[in-house]
Amino acid sequence: MRHRFDFFGTRFVFILCIFAVLTASILTRSAKWMGDFDQSFYLTIAYDIDRHGVYSNGMFDDVNSVDARPAPGMFIAPLYPLLVLAAMKVDPRFAAAARCSVEANHDRRDRATCETYTRPIHLIHALLLTLAVLAIARSAELIFPGSATFWLAGVFATIGLQPLDELFSFVMTESLTFSLFSLTMLAMVKGWTSPGWRTFAIAGVLLGLLCLTRTAFIVLAPVMIVLIVINACRAGSSAWQGTQAAQGAFAFALCFGFVLAPWAIRNSISVGKFGLTEEYGAAAMVERFAFNRMTPKEFALAFPYCLPKVGRCLIAETVGTAATDRFEWYHPDSFFRIGRAMRTELLATHKKLDPVIGDIVRSEMKDNWWRHILVSIPLAWCGLWVGGWFSFFLVPAFVWAGIAAIRRHQPLFLLYAVPALTMLALHAGLANHYTRYNLILVGPFAAGAAWLIARWLNHGGLFSRARWRWRATAPKS
Repeated sequence: MRHRFDFFGTRFVFILCIFAVLTASILTRSAKWMGDFDQSFYLTIAYDIDRHGVYSNGMFDDVNSVDARPAPGMFIAPLYPLLVLAAMKVDPRFAAAARCSVEANHDRRDRATCETYTRPIHLIHALLLTLAVLAIARSAELIFPGSATFWLAGVFATIGLQPLDELFSFVMTESLTFSLFSLTMLAMVKGWTSPGWRTFAIAGVLLGLLCLTRTAFIVLAPVMIVLIVINACRAGSSAWQGTQAAQGAFAFALCFGFVLAPWAIRNSISVGKFGLTEEYGAAAMVERFAFNRMTPKEFALAFPYCLPKVGRCLIAETVGTAATDRFEWYHPDSFFRIGRAMRTELLATHKKLDPVIGDIVRSEMKDNWWRHILVSIPLAWCGLWVGGWFSFFLVPAFVWAGIAAIRRHQPLFLLYAVPALTMLALHAGLANHYTRYNLILVGPFAAGAAWLIARWLNHGGLFSRARWRWRATAPKS
C-alpha cells in the first residue's frame, strides 16, 4: 500500500513541477496586444457570441459586430472560441480586456484605453500543456515498459516546449491542439496494449474534439482506423483478434462521428452547409500555392535556413539574408504575402472560394504538380524542427529510435509516430513551413529519445555500471 502511495505521490509532485515550469515560462513572457496575429480571430467570435448570441466568422465577415448583429458562420472550428468565451464568463477583467481589444480592432475604441490582460488564458494553456506532457510520458511508458521512460519522456517533452513559450502566451489554439492530440494518442496506445473497445471509443471522442479545434485533423480518422487494424494483425490473425479490431474500429468511428455531428447539423441549419468548415481549407490551399513559385536557389537554401537558431545566421554569413527573405512572413515579397494577395484577388472576383477551389487546384496542378510535390519536401523539413536548440537532440534521437524499433520489433512506437508524421506531410502539402503547426511531433520525439536514454542507462550506462561495481565488491559466499 505504501509503495502504491509513493508511486502516485512522486508522479503527482512531478506533474506539479511541470505545471509550475510551464506556467512560469508563459507568465513571464512580455505582454502582447490582444489583436496581434490570430488572436483577434478567436476573441472576435467569442465577443460575438457574448454580445449577440451568434457564432460568427469573426474577422472574416463584412459586418462590424460592434454596431450590428453578424450572420452565423463556420469558418473557424468552435472549441477554442468557446474556451475563450468561458474564460470571459469566469474572469470579468479578462472579459473587459477582450471586449476592448475587439472594439479597438473595429475602430470603435481607442487602443490605448485597452488593458492587455490574458492571465486566465495563460493558466489554461499551462494546464493543457501539463496534461499533454503527462499523456506523452504515459504513452512512452506503455510503449516501452519501464518507469524510466515515463520520467525521461516527461522531462524531454517539457524541455521541447520551452522554446515555444512565446507562442503559448498568445490567445491561440496551439495549447489546446497539442493537448487533445497527445491525449488522443494516449488513448490509442492504451487501446493497442490492452484488449477492449472502450479506450478506442475514448480516442474517437478526443479526436472529434481535436477536429472541433482544428478541422484539418479530420484526415487522421481513417488513419487511426487503419492503425487499429494493423495492430490487431500484428497481435495475431485469429478470429478473436479480428472481432476485437472490428469492435475497436467501430467504437472509434461511432464516437468520432457522434462528437462532430452536432456542429455539422448546426452549420446545416444556421449557415446552410452541412460540414465542419467553410472556406478555410480553400483559403489555405490557395496560400500554399504561393510556395510553388520557389526558385531552385530558395529550395536548396531552405534546408540550412530552417535549422533552429543557427540556420539564419549561417545564411546571413554566407549568401546574405536577401536570398531567403521570402520565407519571412513579414517581408513585403514573402510567400505568405504572395499567397494572401492571391486569396484576396480570388475573393474579389468570386466572392467565395469553395465553389471554385476545384478549378483552381486543377489549373495549378496541371502545370505545377511536380513543383508542388518537390516544394513540399523543404516545407516538411522546415516544419520538423520543433523545440528550438533541443531539436538537434530530439530529431536525430527520433530517427535512431525509429530504426531501433524496426530492428527490435517495437512496432507500437512506429504506430504512435504515424499520425504526427501524417500531419507533417499534410501541412507541407497544404499549408506552410511554420513549426507551430507541427508541435504534435514533440510527443513521438520525446518518447523515442526517452527510450534510447533509458536503454543506455539500463544496459550500457550508469545503472549497469552501478550494478557491475556492486557485484565486483560484493562479498563471496
